[in-house]
Amino acid sequence: MMTTAQDLDRKITIQRYTSVPNEFNEPIETWADFFTCRAKRRDVSDGEKFAAGQIGSSLTTRFVIRSSTETRTVTTKDRLVHEGATFNILGVKEANEGRFRFIEITAVKDSD
Repeated sequence: MMTTAQDLDRKITIQRYTSVPNEFNEPIETWADFFTCRAKRRDVSDGEKFAAGQIGSSLTTRFVIRSSTETRTVTTKDRLVHEGATFNILGVKEANEGRFRFIEITAVKDSD
């Protein structure tokens, strides 16, 4: 199914890891908003993991956004914020709907 403008019904923010100096000129590492855009969201899997005697769960989601010079710079070093939840980016690729039209971001968030 082709993605259309009407499908981009969610708002996401891409954050980029950055370093800024404090008053003593020491680097403070933090996440800063890079850009906000409209996206299509599709949850693809959820799961539970057992580690060190603890149970955790996660949700893997695909977000489709319009391709632009800015959005084409998104990498797995960035992270995504949607509806107050923070997602770690697992992969970024060009969507199947034509060259430079859309970008698909696969991301995961812990559900706990």
